[in-house]
Amino acid sequence: MSPEPAMDAQAPALPVEGAGSRARILVVEDDRVIQTLLRHLLTRRGWDVDVAGDGRQALRIIETGAPPALVLLDVMLPFVHGFDLILRIRESEAWADVPVIMLTSKAQERHVVRALDAGANDYVLKPFKPEELAARVRRFIRA
Repeated sequence: MSPEPAMDAQAPALPVEGAGSRARILVVEDDRVIQTLLRHLLTRRGWDVDVAGDGRQALRIIETGAPPALVLLDVMLPFVHGFDLILRIRESEAWADVPVIMLTSKAQERHVVRALDAGANDYVLKPFKPEELAARVRRFIRA
């Protein structure tokens, strides 16, 4: 009898989005290491992940792409700032209700307030705790 494969104690059960569907998350992050970490963290929990490596690429996706279930958005991005992207998301009829979680190293109160006033649903500081971030994502995708 072969041993049972070990279960990943860190990864909770996959999210249920309906028969055969997987929620899609857009990660807007310029740091390749963080991109890879987020892709791994989120796909292991059953979500599909698209990555935009800068603000201009994210803007093209917002203007022409189908809205995702959620956006994880950095503040400091090349070409188009994260705060500007939140405003564009909220101005878009198709994207206006997409939850946005800011994921940034900007810890000053004024940055948190600016993001929330612009329409961010949540604000998570880097370095982030993977399980806490996954719980925050689940909370918005289930809603």
